[in-house]
Amino acid sequence: MLQRKLLIFFVLLCATAIGVFSRASWILDVYQDFFPPQNESVCACNKCLMDYDPWLSELMKESPEPFLSPTNNISEDTFNWWKHIQTDRRSFAFYNETVNKVFQIFPTKVNFTRSSPDLCRTCAVVGNSGNLNGSRYGPLIDFHDIVIRINLGPTKGFERDVGNKTTYHVMYPRSFKKLDNTTHLVFFPFKISDLLWLIRSFTQRQKETAKSGVKTNTNLVMILSPAFMKYVHYVWLEKHGRYPSTGFLTLVLSLYLCDEVNVFGFGADKKGNWNHYYEEIKNKRLRTGHHPGKLEYQYIEKLHKQRKIHFFRGW
Repeated sequence: MLQRKLLIFFVLLCATAIGVFSRASWILDVYQDFFPPQNESVCACNKCLMDYDPWLSELMKESPEPFLSPTNNISEDTFNWWKHIQTDRRSFAFYNETVNKVFQIFPTKVNFTRSSPDLCRTCAVVGNSGNLNGSRYGPLIDFHDIVIRINLGPTKGFERDVGNKTTYHVMYPRSFKKLDNTTHLVFFPFKISDLLWLIRSFTQRQKETAKSGVKTNTNLVMILSPAFMKYVHYVWLEKHGRYPSTGFLTLVLSLYLCDEVNVFGFGADKKGNWNHYYEEIKNKRLRTGHHPGKLEYQYIEKLHKQRKIHFFRGW
């Protein structure tokens, strides 16, 4: 009789323990769904740049959606900041009319692959510094899933040092060049007239290419939001310089497009000139104009030291 009572007690004890353990496990699962661990990886790379980091997370948390769209337009306050970096003095109402015309031609929603635990998006951000000359980085650059080039940045004749693959090409009117039908144009508008140029150019180009049988791929156009420019200027650069450089804006943008970022062709050459790899140096004292080049370079070095990106210096 005693043995039977002990057996029943043991069975009840086991059942209670299983119930408590199961409930605790369920509570833990629910907690983790709402509050994922700070060290939980967000991508399938060996090291994801967006894995939790107090310093970078603090910078990134204030970021707006990077691309302009009808549902992600800018406030009048942001417009007023954007207007001060240009000579165009047209109104916020005129700006909104222009944006409406833009999205009668280009996609109203920007589609790009976002971070996923099952995906590793490797990116090469290729600047135009003269320190790329003789680097032989070409095959390494082309090995990446995504290659982002900036402004005129040619590849023909420079393949050994810069590669020839291009996924995204960042440009504005003064640096515009023809792209193939598979390359995304990432357009940086620094003023209202840039948006007007975009409308005019693509409307005219569609008429011209229709005659030649070549179709311009307007579906691959992505327009950077002025709000993102302001964010980089205020939060990253703390208002130093008049506005961020195209290269630095591209680098910060790559943190959204990529899980692993390798940076090439930024900074001065070994003689201290801020020159381009595809041009002969005429001015031996080239500097960075309105942009806070030294501060931007310090950020690149810090991101490298923090192991958020890998910076290939070229020489």
